[in-house]
Amino acid sequence: MILELKIKNFLSFKEETIFSFEATKDKTFENYQVVEVAPGTRILRLAILYGANASGKSNLIKVFDFIQSFWFNKPENKDKSTGVTPFLLDKKTPQKTSEFSLTFYVEGIKYEYYLELDRKNVISEKLFVYSGSHADLIFNRKLNKNVSDITFNSKRIKINKTAKDEITIKCLTNMSVFAAYNQVNVEIEEIENVVKWIKAHYKLPHIESNTKLLNYAENAISENQTQKDFILNFLQQADYNITNINTEIIVRPISDKELATIINFATNISDNKKERIKKEKTIKASKTEFEHKIVNKTGKEEFYKLLKTDQSQGTLRTFGLAGVICETIESNAFLAIDEIESSLHPRLVEFIIEDFLKHKGQSQLLLTTHYDGLLEEDDLLRKDSIWFTNKKENGSTELYSLADFKGVDRISSLQKAYKYGKFGATPNI
Repeated sequence: MILELKIKNFLSFKEETIFSFEATKDKTFENYQVVEVAPGTRILRLAILYGANASGKSNLIKVFDFIQSFWFNKPENKDKSTGVTPFLLDKKTPQKTSEFSLTFYVEGIKYEYYLELDRKNVISEKLFVYSGSHADLIFNRKLNKNVSDITFNSKRIKINKTAKDEITIKCLTNMSVFAAYNQVNVEIEEIENVVKWIKAHYKLPHIESNTKLLNYAENAISENQTQKDFILNFLQQADYNITNINTEIIVRPISDKELATIINFATNISDNKKERIKKEKTIKASKTEFEHKIVNKTGKEEFYKLLKTDQSQGTLRTFGLAGVICETIESNAFLAIDEIESSLHPRLVEFIIEDFLKHKGQSQLLLTTHYDGLLEEDDLLRKDSIWFTNKKENGSTELYSLADFKGVDRISSLQKAYKYGKFGATPNI
């Protein structure tokens, strides 16, 4: 589980900024929202982020995405950019390095990962494992005369010189040690544990308001009966009259006009797949039918099958969200959803959070929202799970938790307090 993230000089985060899933001493909803991963360490399963437009909410999610993609990205050559974007609203920061630190737990063991890089090179990369409060270095990677110099802690891990040299050779200056390690036929237990956790915990990219989730959910219900049952039950609990969903893959011929459009403009289709489509002049598509139950005027139940194109945007988004949340719960993974309320009734937003929290485990959700009605749900949210972003005068993002404020328990309405600027993070209109 993720405990803490530190960011410096990345996107709108100019100064060092800390985001944390660590729970306070508050015992509210302890059984569902808090996991004790180690003696004395309690981690939240949910965090909700409020803030005005352009205040940095989405940028926090992009930090997690950047780290995830960087870990295993294999650039074609050492001239490719690392992909990092420093704080640009300043004369000095674009020339400075960006820094990240992620603290997390894998099967009760604490790890800390540190990364410092600029647009061209990784300057420093380190991985620590903790024994109690003591941190042991696993690897330390530095930039030495434009070459990655990697040292491994011989007291902690065993690695022969051949494997070490091979990892060092494969580790270009613009890629992670994890990406190089992934290309070498060697297994280092401490690194392997982290690699497996990354792949399991970061299974899904973040969800935006316009992310197409339909195909993901369709694949889930066609390949996995457990996930189909979860999604169907989810929709039924969400007050939809859907009694069944069936998906089948159909192959249909395409016209020359459709083929030209796919070949020239479809950026989400690989070249190999385009070649197959060009050769066969057919395309695979999913056909999904939703079975709806209605009660007619005589009181008798009737069932009708409707295509996905006949469903509302809200139904399709709920369907898609159910698929990714199911995968998150089953894998004990981390999932970030930007503007969770998009195309959804406010009560549905509350239901999605409630349903997620009912499934115990080590899965974690990070949500951004403008729906301040959640702040009135004192039987749903903990105060330490609520965070705010505020845009400062210099254009940078300030990030802080509701738990940082004194006297919050004496406020009768958090929604009104937020609306009238008590916590900041609102538009200055």
